[in-house]
Amino acid sequence: MTATATATATAMPAATGGVSTRVVTGLKPTGRLHVGNYVGAVRPLLDLARSVGTQTLVFVADLHAMTVEHDPGRLRDQTRELAATLLACGLGDDATLFLQSAVPAHTGLAYLLECTAGYGEMARMIQFKEKAGAERGSARLSLLTYPTLMAADVLVYRADVVPVGDDQRQHLELTRTLARRFNARYGEVFTVPAAATPPSAARIRSLRDPAAKMGKSSSADGSVHLIDPPVRIAAAVRSAVTDLDPVLSYDPELRPGVANLAELLGALTGRTPHSALAGLRGAGALKAALTEVLVETLRPVRSRYAELVADPAELDRRMARGAAAAAALAAPTLAAVRAAMGIVDVGQASM
Repeated sequence: MTATATATATAMPAATGGVSTRVVTGLKPTGRLHVGNYVGAVRPLLDLARSVGTQTLVFVADLHAMTVEHDPGRLRDQTRELAATLLACGLGDDATLFLQSAVPAHTGLAYLLECTAGYGEMARMIQFKEKAGAERGSARLSLLTYPTLMAADVLVYRADVVPVGDDQRQHLELTRTLARRFNARYGEVFTVPAAATPPSAARIRSLRDPAAKMGKSSSADGSVHLIDPPVRIAAAVRSAVTDLDPVLSYDPELRPGVANLAELLGALTGRTPHSALAGLRGAGALKAALTEVLVETLRPVRSRYAELVADPAELDRRMARGAAAAAALAAPTLAAVRAAMGIVDVGQASM
């Protein structure tokens, strides 16, 4: 699923290959990852990937970015940037990181799932209704059918756990429905995945508007991106909305700006928002402390990202290696689905 947040998953029934828990998630290349993504999604994924008995697969969901009008060159650039950023964070070390489009089993299974899904199920999806209504009849067909691709993203790996945010719950429920329906009609092939939900404390808001989510588009909207230089990080934090009370306290309702900074500082330093404010007086001190932590936390990410961008061949090798590993995991599932549905497998034709 193209989730933006995750949480530590509890142990699930055994996955294939001797792995106790298999986790699958994707991130869509629609903008630069920001510190909210890091706290809410990337860092928990790193923790999962390091967990004994857990196998974590993370993909860049470039195919999902094509359900609406897009610029091909921009999509290409954002796909590579997202892949490089995730690798720079360390997700390619203990997790399998790859491009969705590089594993044909995703689209192969998506069509077969379309053969088990109904039009009404697709048309009821909230995102389709909202976007199709806004585009007044010009919506792409892929916008209607892409929930089956999202289901295929998960089911092709027989995932046990899928990290989801609130906006993805409907898609996961459809995935579970399609898996159960297939298993009932054609035999037990799919694992029915469970959801892992993000911790509420990890939902970092815009620094300039604590009522809005932190966005991927630009630093001007109150975001701190993972590859921002220190000077830009400092400027973003300086512009953060706070208040004039020198006595700092954590009160999300009455002091949302201070609370947002306290939550981010606490999340980055492993403390509660209350304890993150201890010893600080005034918004200036809070902003200075947060700037220092952000710069130091993101320094190795920026450094590794620069290395990857300077060596595109290495980035391609890492992505190809991840795609090969993912394809090997997906192949048995796709073969089992094809056989269960009655597709004749004649093998490769010889020349």
